[in-house]
Amino acid sequence: MFKRDILDDLNFWASKPNRKPLVLRGARQVGKTTVVDYFGKDFDNFINVNLEDRTLAAIFDSSNSINDLIIDLFAFKGIQRKNGRTLIFIDEIQNSPKAVARLRYFYEEMPEVFVIAAGSLLESLIDVHISFPVGRVEYMAIHPFSFREFMVAEGNELLRQRISDSPSSSIVFHNKLISSFNRYALIGGMPEIIKSYFNNQDIVSLADIYESLLQGYRDDVEKYATNRTQMEVIRYILTSGWAMAGQSIKFNGFAGSEYKSREMGEAFRTLEKAMLLELVYPITQTCLPVLPERKRSPKLIWLDSGLVNYAANIQKEVFGAKDILDAWRGHLAEHIIAQELCTLSNKVTNKRFFWTRAKTNASAEVDFVFNFDSHLIPIEVKTGHNSHLRSLHSFVDNSENCRLGVRVWSEPYSVDTVRTISGKEFKLLNIPFYLFGFLPKILEKES
Repeated sequence: MFKRDILDDLNFWASKPNRKPLVLRGARQVGKTTVVDYFGKDFDNFINVNLEDRTLAAIFDSSNSINDLIIDLFAFKGIQRKNGRTLIFIDEIQNSPKAVARLRYFYEEMPEVFVIAAGSLLESLIDVHISFPVGRVEYMAIHPFSFREFMVAEGNELLRQRISDSPSSSIVFHNKLISSFNRYALIGGMPEIIKSYFNNQDIVSLADIYESLLQGYRDDVEKYATNRTQMEVIRYILTSGWAMAGQSIKFNGFAGSEYKSREMGEAFRTLEKAMLLELVYPITQTCLPVLPERKRSPKLIWLDSGLVNYAANIQKEVFGAKDILDAWRGHLAEHIIAQELCTLSNKVTNKRFFWTRAKTNASAEVDFVFNFDSHLIPIEVKTGHNSHLRSLHSFVDNSENCRLGVRVWSEPYSVDTVRTISGKEFKLLNIPFYLFGFLPKILEKES
């Protein structure tokens, strides 16, 4: 297994004295089970139970106490329990509502036992009023590979550390790094794809894996949907929606369909719960708190750009592009930065936003905003001269305390002092795609 950054977060969780059972959230096939299996090697006792197995689910339903439950699990697995730390991983926990409810008793009765749970549709359990241990569990999100993790898988861990410590040093390695990032933007960050690519170095052979992943999501439709109409709408989104990635969408008649706004909105929200996509809404303010304008059109961001490239049939265009800003009318560049932005936090509640002027007839739009040190930082994914960043300048002019702006591009790292048309001075950080994953460190250094 390639080392994932979330292992550091899991170790921090395990070290906390007031630790609660952890609910690990993420779409199917992003590596939840693999990561926990690897993490479990550091424990004296590790039990992995998948509640798609009806016998295991029955153990959770029938055992009278948490102590009896643990004894039954060791007996079922044929494992002799040793002295020391015990980790229990409950996978696909949504298949047993009683197992969900029992998480609180692990916390209250046996806090010394480490418990991690994972499942595809935990939020839907709340929707059907199944008892959920609110306040007795904590959450962590896992995403597809970031470019930082891709660098480690590629054997460039030392280079990753170097450019993390000193972003300006990346200038020396620019051609190597931008070439690496372009490969990442093409194939994406799904773990099975990453593994196959580095084992075989063959992009063409990845087609069967992409197809398998997409078909798996389509096969899950019946688990996601609450009725036949929603099933049809979700299937339509999972078939036709990839070509709308990175673009503002309207629910009514989405992607040429005949489905109404309400039907499409419900289907999208269901797929958001499954963490297959996010509807990224605009904001109109330039300071906290962030208040999304949900009556305006959101941008559609899928979980992985590699899947988008394959499903939207644009792999050849991306592969042939000298600069990913030129590929697919710039949608891919914006989408891959949205993906990188998501990996900067493991909070399940983390959301992405973009900025537009409050006036409905205004054309100014900043691709993303990032909350850093209680300030909103505008981010544009764009090449060109500083004077062409008119929307970013507009954001700065409309903000009382914005002194930093970010332009993501394919050129080397640099920092400029810029004045808006109204004469307001700010620092523009020109960050190459491959450095964007180190954004918090860069902002801390330059602020």
